Amino acid sequence: MGAYLLRRLLLVVPTLLGIILINFAVAQFAPGGPVEQMLAELKGQAGSTLGRLSGESQGELGPQRRSGNESGEGSGTRYRGARGLDPAVVAEIEKAFGFDKPWQDRLLDMLWGYARFDLGRSLFRDRPVSQLILEKLPVSISLGLWSTLIIYLVSIPLGIRKAVRDGSRFDLWTSAVVLVGYAIPGFLFAILLVVLFAGGSFLQWFPLRGLLSPDMQDAPFLERAADYAWHMVLPTLSLVIGGFATLTMLTKNAFLDEIHKQYTVTARAKGAGETRVLYGHVFRNAMLLIIAGFPATLIGILFTGALLVEIIFSLDGLGLLGFEAAMRRDYTLMFGTLYVFTLLGLIMQIVGDFTYTLVDPRIDFEARR
Repeated sequence: MGAYLLRRLLLVVPTLLGIILINFAVAQFAPGGPVEQMLAELKGQAGSTLGRLSGESQGELGPQRRSGNESGEGSGTRYRGARGLDPAVVAEIEKAFGFDKPWQDRLLDMLWGYARFDLGRSLFRDRPVSQLILEKLPVSISLGLWSTLIIYLVSIPLGIRKAVRDGSRFDLWTSAVVLVGYAIPGFLFAILLVVLFAGGSFLQWFPLRGLLSPDMQDAPFLERAADYAWHMVLPTLSLVIGGFATLTMLTKNAFLDEIHKQYTVTARAKGAGETRVLYGHVFRNAMLLIIAGFPATLIGILFTGALLVEIIFSLDGLGLLGFEAAMRRDYTLMFGTLYVFTLLGLIMQIVGDFTYTLVDPRIDFEARR
């Protein structure tokens, strides 16, 4: 197993490098980079100031307002938003964001920083990217971990029960319930929960903001834990409502496939009870497919599936952080979060492979034909 682990860890490096290079190349051709964003903000501020003074200055400026740099002539810059601005100001902004260097130098600096786990500083927040990620991580871990655990703890026993009672009334109505839940978007269910239980139009049983109440920061541990659980009820329900269907049906089909195989018939013929056949023989083989999807489920909920839920419940997590970075073209923050997401995803895939061997010791990744 050691040689297999070493090979998988060595493959992490080229995989990370390839993903970063592809996204870096795409970002170079995407319009509206960070310099354009800052120029637009500067022109917006200048425009609002001119708007307040337009009544006084319109007669004086007259036709001169469309001359010179305002028309973009002689500006000598490649940015569309730089028209009407002093080229020295544009050059200063480029230098502040590091865009005065060629793209090759910026790429090498970024890769060298990632090799040392230095993710750089956010272009617009002017704070270390690693610090921003660590601040938002507790929110995303809370949502992703509890949602994944609840989905697995409910879906696996439910799927096994449905497989044992395949075609029964229980199987039919539970299938209808989980498929209806799958059809409801998570953000829509979150809005419904807010309206019903968070002070919308009916009841106000649950809070709407953050992970802790403001007066609970210095409270005893048990009180803070209870307040934390109280805050997590609605966001977690919003994420798990659509996650039951896929895992439940996957578990049911996996167990149905194993239940009718020859080894289970042989076990019953030797006098083994249904419980022993189901959990002593079928469980290990059927659970391999379910374990294969665990890393993707956790990473998906942890970093991407919770964006709208974070917005609705005012939870400042990694999903919202990545979305804001993309909207503002904060390339340092974008690539830093991408690096962390990809690294964690690859590590979880390796953890999933090791879990295979725990469930079924017969699996040997070292074996080769």
